[in-house]
Amino acid sequence: MEQPDRAPSDGRSGHSVSSKQRLRTLVRAARAQRSESERAAFAERLAAWIPPDGTRRVSCFVGVGTEPDTGPLIAALTRHGAEVLLPVTLPDFSLDWAFYTGDQDLTDARYGLKEPTGRRLGVAALADVDLVLVPALAVDAQGRRLGQGAGCYDRALLHVSDRTPILAVVFDDERLTEALPEE
Repeated sequence: MEQPDRAPSDGRSGHSVSSKQRLRTLVRAARAQRSESERAAFAERLAAWIPPDGTRRVSCFVGVGTEPDTGPLIAALTRHGAEVLLPVTLPDFSLDWAFYTGDQDLTDARYGLKEPTGRRLGVAALADVDLVLVPALAVDAQGRRLGQGAGCYDRALLHVSDRTPILAVVFDDERLTEALPEE
């Protein structure tokens, strides 16, 4: 997991939106080629990851499709006593949050997502977490994150305390040495 940049882009990188789209297409195609055994092995490694001491409340996401499978990680976090918040995508692409209470309380949602059905905590719920785990298609050495393109997490991360670690969940080969394009 890599920590993404917290600050919004300044728009001076010179990369176009089309370069981000091309990179998204390449990463999505590579993810589609991963074998089930490779995905399962990565999910097991994620589940074995130990969060920093004192982590009591974590925001995470339910990996779907070709994303890293976070199910085993979420289960491990809850077994170790952490409360896990999961996102609920609102019509304006903002993220609300609800506690994970078990797979039985996850429902199919828009865009192929799985979302919790419990009581909503509000869009500012990330202000009260000890650790944020975000989805990404790729991250670079400076911690910049390439997301799916809707900006859901860009808006959600504005609520996170400057002291709270933010880690992007990506496959090992999605940690790039070259700089990601910025707008």
